[in-house]
Amino acid sequence: MSGFSLDELEKIVAERGRSGDSGSWTAKLFAGGMDRAAKKFGEEAVETVIAAVGGDRKALVSESADLLYHWLVVLALAGVPLSEVIAELERRTAQSGVAEKASRSEPG
Repeated sequence: MSGFSLDELEKIVAERGRSGDSGSWTAKLFAGGMDRAAKKFGEEAVETVIAAVGGDRKALVSESADLLYHWLVVLALAGVPLSEVIAELERRTAQSGVAEKASRSEPG
């Protein structure tokens, strides 16, 4: 297994997104702004769910990769580093999932 990580992908997304390279999908997403990137992220989420529900392992792996990539694009456009999300996940592991969910003020 390679040592590739989401941290590395985050760096690649940032570099390519700001490159202005007309041949880069990432640069095109950045140029399209948050609306375009978020819509694409949503599409990938739906495709991932469809693959999971359909029991299609190969599609689930592929769509999950697309989902993670587009999620990192959305985070980059919002100026939210992956480390903040990881820190929030780490904070949540300090208590049970039921207790953590009950402590949130927003519904969901």
